[in-house]
Amino acid sequence: MKITLITVGKIKEKYLRDAIGEYSKRLSKYCKLEIIEVADEKTPERASEVVEESIRSKEGERILKYIKEDAYVITLEIGGKQLASEELADKIEQLGIQGKSQIVFIIGGSIGLGKEVLKKSNYALSFSKMTFPHQLMRVILLEQIYRSYRIINREPYHK
Repeated sequence: MKITLITVGKIKEKYLRDAIGEYSKRLSKYCKLEIIEVADEKTPERASEVVEESIRSKEGERILKYIKEDAYVITLEIGGKQLASEELADKIEQLGIQGKSQIVFIIGGSIGLGKEVLKKSNYALSFSKMTFPHQLMRVILLEQIYRSYRIINREPYHK
């Protein structure tokens, strides 16, 4: 299985890059992992909805370039479905059983994802109704994917 994370913006903080590196290394035992960073647009203070939509659209065009036709796309959205770790593991396992060879997780920028990206989504996933920094979400998502593979393989992992 190939897992691809498409994310908006670069990780600037060393501690987050280190955590991403650690989970990437751990995941290499279970899947082929690819992390793609697309450039983010500067969002002016108190931007209008029209300006924000334009920004989401530009970032969305960059994201869509990397999505292959046969990929299963999971977007991270506040309004998405919240799953327990075991349910995410089951979702990943079922996609593999159904013959899906690539799962693409998409984390938008600070103002979310554009309409065209949301249309491409096969599944909207939410980690919480709370808002997290999108850079931190990469670490949280990678940890949960790693936890999923531990669950799928019936390997111990702290609860």
